[in-house]
Amino acid sequence: MKTLFTAVALLFVGYCAYGQNPYAQNPISWNFTSKKVSDKTFEVHLTANIQPGWHLYSQDQPDDAIAAPTSVKINNNPLLKLDGKVKEIGNMEKYKDKILGISAHQYSNKVDFIQLIKMKTNAMTNVSGSVAFQTCDDKKCLPVKTVNFNIALK
Repeated sequence: MKTLFTAVALLFVGYCAYGQNPYAQNPISWNFTSKKVSDKTFEVHLTANIQPGWHLYSQDQPDDAIAAPTSVKINNNPLLKLDGKVKEIGNMEKYKDKILGISAHQYSNKVDFIQLIKMKTNAMTNVSGSVAFQTCDDKKCLPVKTVNFNIALK
């Protein structure tokens, strides 16, 4: 009986600790898709859906920002060529904290990161990479998290 009680107590403590672990929170969900825009050109969409009350940071931050900017890394693929930089489509908020004197460029609700990709041949291939991002609410910031993606170009 003592062993059963100890096991249940450890499970309960582990469950409570998991709920307070910042890595256990996941206020951003990602969708990764591609869209063919011409014969050998695709748009790759990395879409962040942001839970209410949370913010995701832009790739470009003001000099006085302390938040980690979002960064997109696309793995090298000899069949592909990146066309330009990753664009952001969403309602960017320019935040300024008058007390702390810091600024941030951030998104709420949703933002779409779009990379234009040109194929060198008509071969079927994938584009892969990762998105590193930080998210905060009005009380705390979570550690930078990296999410990998692999998208078929069809």
